[in-house]
Amino acid sequence: PLPANPDQRLVRVYVEGYEDVAFWRGIFDHFHNPYLRFEISVPDRGDLPKGKKVLMGMIPDSSEEMLLCVDSDFDYLFAGRTEQSKEVLGAKFMFHTYAYATENYLCYAPSLHNVCVKATKNDTHIFDFVRFMHDYSCTIYPLFVWYAFSAQLSSESVFPLIDFKSSVRIGYLDLADNGANTLAWLQRNVEKRERLLAQRNPRMVEPMREFEEQLRARGVKPENTYLFMHGHTLMDNVVLVLLNSVCEKLRQMSIARITASEKRGVALKNEMANYTNSLRSIRDVLLDNENYITCPLYKRLQRDIERYIARTIWEMKRRGEIRETSVLGIIHKLRQEP
Repeated sequence: PLPANPDQRLVRVYVEGYEDVAFWRGIFDHFHNPYLRFEISVPDRGDLPKGKKVLMGMIPDSSEEMLLCVDSDFDYLFAGRTEQSKEVLGAKFMFHTYAYATENYLCYAPSLHNVCVKATKNDTHIFDFVRFMHDYSCTIYPLFVWYAFSAQLSSESVFPLIDFKSSVRIGYLDLADNGANTLAWLQRNVEKRERLLAQRNPRMVEPMREFEEQLRARGVKPENTYLFMHGHTLMDNVVLVLLNSVCEKLRQMSIARITASEKRGVALKNEMANYTNSLRSIRDVLLDNENYITCPLYKRLQRDIERYIARTIWEMKRRGEIRETSVLGIIHKLRQEP
């Protein structure tokens, strides 16, 4: 490793798994400052499995110099009504995503057109991702409430993840009318499943209305449900289906444009090769996506980290570890950082 700046205190930031390192590195890059240096890693716990349970076990050891970062899953939405939710929300040095998982940020609807552009090098707007994800969220919202409620009751047998996934996935995207046919097909599946759940669990219907109020108090609305649903289901069974269909169409348009140009022979062949060589894996581009900083849930996470930094720097100043004579001097120096 390169020698560290002796003026900066090292803060170790532990995350659930290797796939989370890049995401949280991107988050903490926004908080570069002269006093604290953040290093993101997965805890080295020998043969123990990685993941949230390991980090939960590290809460007693967490401190200003050892932070823990986890997916919220449903812990934020459960508002302290389960043991784990209480622990996560009460942990002073643990940050959670507010969204279900890091994947939900990567799939932030306003950023998806940009993913298509990077993958296909075609900036033509042929699909409104924001409108589709709004409509998709409203469509699956009733099933989301059922799934989350059964999870809070620890009665996931009522509506297990495998059933939720099969009910909210989209098997295909019909690009016509911004996916209206796909959404109509999904709506029929959702209504069928919702009727079945209500018939099998009539006693859950009334208490679920109260639970719905709890969800709304935490910021869940029908139109933003996708941010709170199971992250891998969202990415693999919804967003990548959309992106693959839209990107395929954009690639076809680009190839048709090149073919219709006046270039012939070697020049045409070279142009086509240049284009195909510039294409990128859609999944790779999505995994590198960092255009979620306008998401309201991200702003909440940002405020949590800002409060931690301000509190920690104030404590360092109080202990005489920072030379600036006033808090204003500290703030001024922070603002000068890129």
